[in-house]
Amino acid sequence: MKKNKLKYKQIIDAAVIAIAENGYHQAQVSKIAKQAGVADGTIYLYFKNKEDILISVFQEKMSVFVDNLREIINDSNSASEMLYRMIEGHFKVLSNDHHLAVVTQLELRQSNKELRLKINSILKGYLKLLDEILQKGIEDGEFQENIDIRLTRQVIFGTIDEVSTTWVMKEQKYDLVEMAPRVHQILQKGIQKG
Repeated sequence: MKKNKLKYKQIIDAAVIAIAENGYHQAQVSKIAKQAGVADGTIYLYFKNKEDILISVFQEKMSVFVDNLREIINDSNSASEMLYRMIEGHFKVLSNDHHLAVVTQLELRQSNKELRLKINSILKGYLKLLDEILQKGIEDGEFQENIDIRLTRQVIFGTIDEVSTTWVMKEQKYDLVEMAPRVHQILQKGIQKG
């Protein structure tokens, strides 16, 4: 059976809302189906089970982050600008979709080890692009030539992730995107040359 892309997206978007509002463990397939306006059985035409839905949600939504970052890399002149726009872009995506922010920052972390491994595998594409930014910064003389790219990537992504999680935990009471310049400044100072 050929899958309807519109219905697939409808289910993905409904899953984000159902999981954000109910938590992953309480978001039964029936709640996702109701949110999507489809029959329970329709869900199983697109997904094997609830875990498959969560992985697909992350895959679909992570592709937005990856596509945005690719565009930033192609449109920016300096590694520093790329890093700033990456931070700002990451925060914008989460700010524009509060349900997605709850799912990515809280619910995905409560999943089982096997699920987390699949999620980490999906995340690799985004992190590889961050590595490209760091490598460009080193090659262009913007960043210290002796930085450990792997460790620096962990620090940068960890900072972005923690700032995002704190924002979600504080019930999104302040403007996350306004944090981007300060986060960039802190990270930039740690890796810039001279």
